[in-house]
Amino acid sequence: MNLLRAFCLVLVTLLSAQAHAHALLDRAEPRVGATVRTAPKQLKLWFTLDIDPSLSTAMVMDAKGGRVDKNDAQVDLADRALIRVSLDALAPGDYTVVWRAGSSDGHLSQGDFVFHVGP
Repeated sequence: MNLLRAFCLVLVTLLSAQAHAHALLDRAEPRVGATVRTAPKQLKLWFTLDIDPSLSTAMVMDAKGGRVDKNDAQVDLADRALIRVSLDALAPGDYTVVWRAGSSDGHLSQGDFVFHVGP
């Protein structure tokens, strides 16, 4: 009987955790903290879950806080765990990515990271 109770408790815990899941940043291109020699024309952010386009966005800023993306962040229709953002021509320097992702159940997660464009 104790084994059955333990199994039920684990099952309920797993199901409730899945129901309240947050979409977290899985990986990015350029990578978090990376130094790239060639300035990217697009930023790609992959999340751990499919995200809601109405709740999800990203932007890229230079070291002075000026926005350097084309304000066109979109969730990819073929891969709903991916946000794409077009970038202006980037000079060598540090760039901060600020993102927000909303999962289908409305839970929001957000974060930021830096990547570098080398000379």
